[in-house]
Amino acid sequence: MSFSTETKHEICRKLSTRVSLQYSELYAMLLLGREFGPNSIVFKTENEHTFSHFIFLTEKLFKAKCEVVAPLKGASGRNRTYTVTVISPEKCRKIFEHYGHDERDVTLRVNRANIDDEEEQRAFIRGAFLACGSVTDPEKSYHLEFAVNYRNLCMDICRIIREIQDCDISVKMLSRGGSYIAYIKDSEQITDLLTYMGAVTAAMQVMGTKALKQVRNTANRRANSEIANLQKTASASARQIKAIKKLKKDGRFNLLPDELKKVAVIRYDYPELSLRDLGQQLDPPISRSGVNHRLDKIIKLAEEDEE
Repeated sequence: MSFSTETKHEICRKLSTRVSLQYSELYAMLLLGREFGPNSIVFKTENEHTFSHFIFLTEKLFKAKCEVVAPLKGASGRNRTYTVTVISPEKCRKIFEHYGHDERDVTLRVNRANIDDEEEQRAFIRGAFLACGSVTDPEKSYHLEFAVNYRNLCMDICRIIREIQDCDISVKMLSRGGSYIAYIKDSEQITDLLTYMGAVTAAMQVMGTKALKQVRNTANRRANSEIANLQKTASASARQIKAIKKLKKDGRFNLLPDELKKVAVIRYDYPELSLRDLGQQLDPPISRSGVNHRLDKIIKLAEEDEE
């Protein structure tokens, strides 16, 4: 089951107790489902929980009988679509007119009289998400969208989402494949909207996944930094030991001043140690910069013969 399907299932499980909220939720599903007119009402979805929810609300609120065409067994993707049709033309007209629409309307827009208060607004957005929304698995990316057939209707959806109190949601709009998409890409805003719609578990999963990603990224950065430091230390150590071996081969090693010879002996015996740890091996101990300075002198002495 996809993350989007689980989210819709969570929303469907929480039926609004106020009848006016049920009307607002169904209104969004009617507007955004497939066809909504005085002579025909058709709702299509790939989500079995959403299709059951639509039938329940339609029959409960308007006593309308529905005809259902279920997908073939084993179907997937777009072929796995449930089609729900309100059978009676009289019921279609009654439902259409109940929400204040007229067959003479040029375009289908949101009738704001059907979402009077903040709770009805919340119910409407819940229904909109069930009808045409989707949210990407946060393991992959942060993306929540509403795919709407009409431009003006999509603009209405964007406006209603931007009006949500206590949520600063920056919803954007684009055209894609003949549809208009209202979308959100910010993880915190997606979390806020999911919580607002009642999908608290889904919201917590987005937050948890984001936190885990941040921990992983921090750990990876630290690991990469440590690996880079180890590689740098190994490269420098190899160059220093090469210089020490050359001085020994040329018979010049015993001619080194004691302070250089002591550092060279420890470096030769402990090639894996950092400069700081090398300094602690000396008696008395010296700083990291002191060790580095002496090793640089040894390298320069070894290279003098090559010039």
